[in-house]
Order: sequence, then structure tokens, then C-alpha cells
Amino acid sequence: MRSFLFVPADSERKLAKGPLSGADGLILDLEDSVALDRKATARDMALSYLRSANRTGGPKLYIRVNALDTGLTLADLAVVMQGRPDGIVFPKCIGQRDIDLLATYLDALEAREGIAPGTTRILTIATESAAAVLALTAAPARHDRLIGHSWGGEDLMADLGALAKGPAPGVYDDTFKLARTINLMASVAAGVTAYDTVYPDIKNVEGLRAEAQDARRMGYGGKIAIHPDQVAIIHEVFTPSAGEVDWAKRVVATFEGNPGAGVLTLDGKMLDKPHLVLARRLLAQAG
Repeated sequence: MRSFLFVPADSERKLAKGPLSGADGLILDLEDSVALDRKATARDMALSYLRSANRTGGPKLYIRVNALDTGLTLADLAVVMQGRPDGIVFPKCIGQRDIDLLATYLDALEAREGIAPGTTRILTIATESAAAVLALTAAPARHDRLIGHSWGGEDLMADLGALAKGPAPGVYDDTFKLARTINLMASVAAGVTAYDTVYPDIKNVEGLRAEAQDARRMGYGGKIAIHPDQVAIIHEVFTPSAGEVDWAKRVVATFEGNPGAGVLTLDGKMLDKPHLVLARRLLAQAG
């Protein structure tokens, strides 16, 4: 999955428009985009949406619950798990301990709803505090339910007392570069997809494209959107091009034609096993 789009769960208009964006996944948000006095309403609307949505040809449906420190997480899960979401987006996650706790909640709620064990996936937002960044550095979080880690800058900025993430949109100070890098490393170590953070300047199309290209060059596999118009650009960047797919196919074919070789050449350039790993990854992404 290349893209997720945040949709406030208490907005009928935005919920209706979400699938039209073409995003691979929608995140029905119960957290930051929903006021405290609307939380219960948002839960009920998310459940109604889950029950009525096209679950075969439409986007995957994830729910961002409220963070553990709010005391609202279990109440969120108790309602939305009745609708069998594809996954849970877990904000302000602090490493392995929090993922294990969420997974325990999901075990119980899947049993209550008759959902096959382990079906509900987890996407974390894994860098929203200094403690979270340090936890990922010490021990990359893993779990069978985990599909990816995303990094978040806004809450991290507040936690650090930073005045901004950097001097300009998409230009990060070292603190936020560190969070972005650690999120990528932790994702790779866990064998899951790294998702780049949201780009808040909705009208800055070229800024979004540049940040997405930077993330893909680093090794990120996708990006989260906050506006439907951002999805097409994210797909453009994170979908391997025809030239990349052709190169990858030829690399694989070259190695398959020379099974005992460690180093080969293609188009006058050296190939070794890391090129084969990259080629297979590109073909998997294209598929």
C-alpha cells in the first residue's frame, strides 16, 4: 500500500468523498481531527461507515484511535471493532510495550466479534515523543499484526518544545531528520513498510512531490495524505516507473540465467546481490 488518507470520522461529507481520492487506505480519524465533545459521535459514525462501505473493491479501512494516555483507547476499540476494520492506526506509540498492549486488546475484541485471530493489522505513528524515538532506537518494535511504522512531526515538535520542524516546509532540523531516519530503520528491521509523515501545506503541490521523492529515495514505501488532492502525487512517486520495472525484470532474469554467479554485468554496469534484492523489491511494489 502506497497511500493512506486521513478522514475525520465525524464528517459525513469527508467520509463520503474519501474513496473518490483513490487512496489505497483510508484512516477514519477519532483522534486529532475530532473535538473532545464529538468523540462518541465519531466512534458511532466510524462504525456505521465500516458496516456500510464497499469492503471488496474499495480502499482498506483503518481507524486511528485515541492515544493510550487519553483513557479513550479501549472505548474507541470496543465500538469500532464491531465493524471489523482492516486495521488500527496507533498514535503516540512508545515502542514494543505499547504495541503488545494494543495487540492484547485486539486479541480479546476479535474473539468477542468472531473475527479470525490476528486479522486486524496495526500501523503505528511511532515518533511523536522523545520517549518514542528513543524506544525505537533501543529496540525496533515488531509484531505479527504490524504492517508499518509512520513518523509524526507535529506532536514531536510539541513534546520537544521546538518552535518549528525546520526553517521551511519540507526542510527539517536534525532532530526531525533523526526521527525520520529512525522510523525508516525500525520499519526495515521489523520487515514492514515505512510510511512518510503528512505534508501539511495542502496547496504546495511541488513541495509535496519533492518531500515524497526524498522519502522514496531514502527507502520509504509510502506516504500519508491529509487531503484527497495529495493522493495522486503520492501514487505517482511511490509507484515504480516503467523504466524501473524493466530494469528490475532484466536484473532478475540476468541472475536467473547465471545461478552460480555472484557478480554480473548489465548495460555495462556491475551487478551483485544487493541489486537483485532491490530489483525484487521494485517488482513487488509494482505488483
